[in-house]
Amino acid sequence: MSLLTRINNVFSKNQSDQLVGISLQQESISLCSLPALVATTPEERPPASDATFQHKSLNQLDFSNAIAELHSDLAFTGKCHIVLSTQQSQIVQIDKPNVPAAEINAALKWQVKDLVTISPDNMVLDYFDGPILAGGKEKIHVVCAPINELKQIVAATKKDGTEVVSITTVEFAFTNLLATQNDACLLVCQQPNEEIILLIVKQGKLYFHRRLRGFKQIANKTEDELTMTVIDNLALEVQRSSDYFERQLKQAAIKEIKVLLPMESESFFARKLAENSHIPVTLLALPEAYQQHRSYAAAIGATMHEAKIAEQAQETMHVS
Repeated sequence: MSLLTRINNVFSKNQSDQLVGISLQQESISLCSLPALVATTPEERPPASDATFQHKSLNQLDFSNAIAELHSDLAFTGKCHIVLSTQQSQIVQIDKPNVPAAEINAALKWQVKDLVTISPDNMVLDYFDGPILAGGKEKIHVVCAPINELKQIVAATKKDGTEVVSITTVEFAFTNLLATQNDACLLVCQQPNEEIILLIVKQGKLYFHRRLRGFKQIANKTEDELTMTVIDNLALEVQRSSDYFERQLKQAAIKEIKVLLPMESESFFARKLAENSHIPVTLLALPEAYQQHRSYAAAIGATMHEAKIAEQAQETMHVS
């Protein structure tokens, strides 16, 4: 899903060959500017030297000013995909309204107003389907964001030939990085200085997501500290999430766990997590030319949005 379908209708698009991913975080902004072919076959990909990566520290959470400074520093242009921080988006699960599809968004605004901290007058939202639980009740996940803040961010981004073509959340940016597969995969993902997010993805769809707390400083832990407490605690959260997916959602068992943590001890962490789990654990791969830029994973994943849509459309054609 490309978050916020309604936002995509508000902002115009262009046809530049360059893809720009901007990930908004609690303390900084991560930007990648990649050739459009990054999301196609390895044989067609341009060299990594054609790509640009840069982090920008925030001053008093002023995203607009930080983006303006990146424009000045890098003069980036192209089709831009923005990833909201976890503070800018809220996700709640509710029963799907029994109204025509064209009226769902309007109905949702008032149905979730008491569940989120964003006022209906300042809310833009979209939703994605959730699982059908016992009893046949259909659930949906509603994603909300403040429209006034988004307008400022988009205005700062739309300069010098740059157009905002999608706005998403970190959950979907990470999901884009996983190749479509039939078996369920649990992802353990993190951006620099952010909390860890657990995702369960099956057949390219996000079935489950959890934003954990208490793991923000995991990159600063020694291997001994990771072994003594951190990995055990995270393994427990992984097991709880797996149990919910299999028992409550009535899904087949998760076949693998993939890790994407921007820290030096990432491989050590994955090995130790594997020792605490009965499920194989490996590192989540980025596009081959950008494996060394793992701290930019969410920004890279955002640029793969259009390729994912094309892939899903092609699969739909094959099914029909």
